[in-house]
Amino acid sequence: MRRLFAALAVGLVALTGCTSTAASGDEPIGDRPVRVTTTTNFITDTVAQIGGDNVEVTGLMGPGVDPHLYRASAGDVQSLRDADVIFYGGLQLEGRMGDLLEELAATQTTKAVTDDIPRENLLAPAPGAKEQYDPHVWFDVALWKQASTTIADTLAERDPARAAEYQANLERYLAELDELDAYIMARMAAIPPEHRLLVTSHDAFEYFGRRYGIDVAGIQGISTAAEATTADIERVAALIASRGVPAVFVESSVPRQTIEALIASATARGATVTVGGELYADAAGDPGTPEGTYIGMLRANADLIADGLIPDELITDGPGA
Repeated sequence: MRRLFAALAVGLVALTGCTSTAASGDEPIGDRPVRVTTTTNFITDTVAQIGGDNVEVTGLMGPGVDPHLYRASAGDVQSLRDADVIFYGGLQLEGRMGDLLEELAATQTTKAVTDDIPRENLLAPAPGAKEQYDPHVWFDVALWKQASTTIADTLAERDPARAAEYQANLERYLAELDELDAYIMARMAAIPPEHRLLVTSHDAFEYFGRRYGIDVAGIQGISTAAEATTADIERVAALIASRGVPAVFVESSVPRQTIEALIASATARGATVTVGGELYADAAGDPGTPEGTYIGMLRANADLIADGLIPDELITDGPGA
């Protein structure tokens, strides 16, 4: 199957190359904006924050789109070929686009935003999993600061005349990320220790848990391509019942059926648990909303998690209340 998709991806590249000029690779940018194509919408937002008016960003994946399962269309391939710079998540996040991105890297500036994160700072998946590392690094703001630096450095290398502007925008953005990091820390610290268990559809939040001191239980693996089994549901239901966790969470890019089956199983074990809300997992929210940005996406998640796991009697007028 992988060989078939690789052949199709190469065919799409060849086909679009017959009808338009390929992106120039080393062609000088001049005074025009840098044409950037991105995969997930939170990468799109981060590039826009750092690039400012000097970039023209085309994002392939909108709100609610699962990058693990996304297939590039002929139009997507055209957008990628027209780009001066391509940014993607890497670490096999865009699993079905991997061969295409590798092919395009031979002729264009194509950069995984996770490339410069030290491998020792990444989480390895469970034994036997296909992925080499967990790709969901954006849920650790400290790691996303490194990804943001990679974006700025790549833009400056491709467009050196405006390198100082990219650096200034990066420094401003990193300060905003520091504020976000502190906010999330404070919100998670307010949850009683016994309730610090984040239960979600798939295992996308391990970086969040490691950074902010909360246990994480995903029913599926780190890729939504894997299907949850009855044993997975029973395992997590038992954990919910034993910890007395009051809420579990659905994800914006994953169907609700698995969580609904989990709640039924936990209820059968005597637990009282509800859906605490819908988290942004592999995609940010709608354009033009706070949740449509990387910072707004993580802030909304932190508020939803804290509000769902903090008992009513402990809620104060602090952050998110």
